Amino acid sequence: MDLFEKVSADIKAAMLARDKVRLEALRGVKKEFLEAKTAKGGDGTLSDDAAMKILVKMVKQRKESAEIYNTQNRPELAANELAEAAVIEEYLPKQLSEEELTAELQKIIAQVGATSAKEMGKVMGVASKALAGRADGKAISAKVKELLA
Repeated sequence: MDLFEKVSADIKAAMLARDKVRLEALRGVKKEFLEAKTAKGGDGTLSDDAAMKILVKMVKQRKESAEIYNTQNRPELAANELAEAAVIEEYLPKQLSEEELTAELQKIIAQVGATSAKEMGKVMGVASKALAGRADGKAISAKVKELLA
């Protein structure tokens, strides 16, 4: 069962359980998946890799919205955004811990042969592809900067 089918099945389960937050989050995911499937130039299919990118983007959007709501003193809206982000994160691969991220980046730095902060672009190009969905871009960037300094 691919991700699209799994989300569709989970929408039905959320409806039966009357889980409003989960239902809203999954409907949003399905909407994004359908838009990607029917996008201009697409072939009507959605690979799991493309679906992962969509999910990562959606989680990031929810977290950024929650931050904005917190700065505007709207904790109830922030809590809703974070709850939806948690539901979407269930479909992403397990996030790397700080130690695992450091180990992976050290391998990539050795593979690329980077020795100074000037070569951060080379490392980031490889690291972004290799760690997509498993680590946040900001965390990768900060750790690469730290390791190359």
